[in-house]
Amino acid sequence: MYLVYLLRRDLRLSDNPVFHALQNHPRYTHVLPLYIFPPSQIEVSGLVQSRIGAKSPYPEARSRIGKFWRCGPHRAKFLAEGLWDLKSELEALGSGLMMRVGHMDEVVRGLLEGGFGKKVAGVWMTMDWASEELEQMRDVRAIVDKAGKGNVEWKVWDGEEMLIHDNDLPMKPDNLPDTFTSFRKRLGPLDRSVRPPLPRPASLPPLPPSTPPQPHPFKIPDSLDGLIDALQRPLAASDLASTIPPPIDAKSAHPFIGGETQAHMRVEHLLLSGAMSTYKDTRNGLLGADFSTKLSGYLSHGFITARQVHAWMSAFEDAAADQVPREWRSLVECPGYGQGENKGTAAVRFELLWRDYMRLCMRKYGDSLFSLYGFRGQQARSTNELPHRKGKAPGGVHPSWKSFESARAEFKRFQSGTTGTGLIDASMRELYLTGYTSNRARQNCASFLAKWLGIDWRVGAEWYESMLVDYDVANNWGNWQYVAGVGNDPRGAGADGEAGGRRFNPVKQGWDYDPRAEYVRTWVAEMSDVGHEGDLGSIEVALAGWKVHEVLARRAGQLGSVSGRSKEAIERLRGLEWVERPLIKIDYKKRIGRNSEETTGAVAYRRERPAY
Repeated sequence: MYLVYLLRRDLRLSDNPVFHALQNHPRYTHVLPLYIFPPSQIEVSGLVQSRIGAKSPYPEARSRIGKFWRCGPHRAKFLAEGLWDLKSELEALGSGLMMRVGHMDEVVRGLLEGGFGKKVAGVWMTMDWASEELEQMRDVRAIVDKAGKGNVEWKVWDGEEMLIHDNDLPMKPDNLPDTFTSFRKRLGPLDRSVRPPLPRPASLPPLPPSTPPQPHPFKIPDSLDGLIDALQRPLAASDLASTIPPPIDAKSAHPFIGGETQAHMRVEHLLLSGAMSTYKDTRNGLLGADFSTKLSGYLSHGFITARQVHAWMSAFEDAAADQVPREWRSLVECPGYGQGENKGTAAVRFELLWRDYMRLCMRKYGDSLFSLYGFRGQQARSTNELPHRKGKAPGGVHPSWKSFESARAEFKRFQSGTTGTGLIDASMRELYLTGYTSNRARQNCASFLAKWLGIDWRVGAEWYESMLVDYDVANNWGNWQYVAGVGNDPRGAGADGEAGGRRFNPVKQGWDYDPRAEYVRTWVAEMSDVGHEGDLGSIEVALAGWKVHEVLARRAGQLGSVSGRSKEAIERLRGLEWVERPLIKIDYKKRIGRNSEETTGAVAYRRERPAY
């Protein structure tokens, strides 16, 4: 008898409840692991067979508001690498991975019809609480119930993707506290809350001897390079490419390959190098591969689980080298081995728990995750607060967000990193070119779009969905809500109906986290020669380009003036539209010397709220 296992964001062998259960299974003689490219989320026209007149029958996979590709080139590549890695690992166990294109229920219907379907006795998948994935699951179940005529087992497993298992939570998702701090306090010690991960299966049933072919007009490539090309080809044309000058000698902070194998290697590197232990001190970095864990992409695709990361950190902390993969036994030589939890590993666990919290918020609030007024609007409805009372939206959120249509030109400059604010421009260019930007930069960009420009935050969330290699439904949309002031930030609702009380000053944040403008100079090619001498005046220009005239006007020899290579580079900035006409001039006073005057810009000569 055959079992069909539908994979989605559980693309791994180890700590996989389905593969674990299928070892020596008494009923299923053959198992078909199946990944289906969903045409509403991933553009599949590149998988159409190269014959004249063949076209994809599906609409383009674009976002609802901004009409961006829902899965951009960076994530498409990372996903393809992970699928090929899983395929190779399954083949090593005498199994394999079949890939298909189509709506999941359509593909399952095709498998259950005809001679193959007569041998299918079960269809399994793991739970995913995102709204589209829940709809997929309901549609597949309807097909299994109808086509299987009661003879096909339908089973949905817990995906085990969270740090804390559902059954170990002290509350149901419907009763989830509306602040993370309250949630964390109710959990108790994590070392007693996290279940051990499941081992890698030693064996699996083989593939069925034959399977139905991929229906016309699609064809799955027979090589990894072919699959990457097919997924990226339709996404190649972009008018942003011509507006973003290529940076000089910039290196991606996320040069990693997708897949379970690489995920395990990354955790090993973080422990052996000490980067995991120093994470608390380095996590606000902007340049380099090791200032943060870079595990988010592996977690979001299900190449690795949070509890695996926890277990391996625990083995390091507890001097239990026998509990990690055999090739990691050199952990015993690492500083901190056997010395218990340190501030770095504690901070990583905190981030893993925050990830859990965002998932539980998604389960509690459902489609409010994608609503303009967010979780706060849902909270207002649940307490019968009248919407738009006295000009306010539910939850006290200001209703006057600029729509994408009315702010299209502004958003285009935000996308292309030509706002005139250095930290924002560097981050948006890095994101477009590499598929990654740091958490610190993400918070600043989200705050800039939603709080400073007042543009519908959902457009920013859609752009991140398109560009990020580590896109995760709950974390992306939940964190955008949080920063925009409509999510679960306890300081989110501002006075007088303003859209939230927490607002980042990206110029101040630049001085705090990029004090020599190295990050800005790396990714904003026009600034590459600005600030090499380390003079504060040129750094000021790199962080707020519109100050170029003010800096050049300072008297020669005055503290904060510029000279040499930086002066020439700054002079070349004059006349650039995004330098001369920034989207907004953000006020921040910075002392540039013990006895010097403070320099200031202005945002309508209005002082900002405290920056964070």
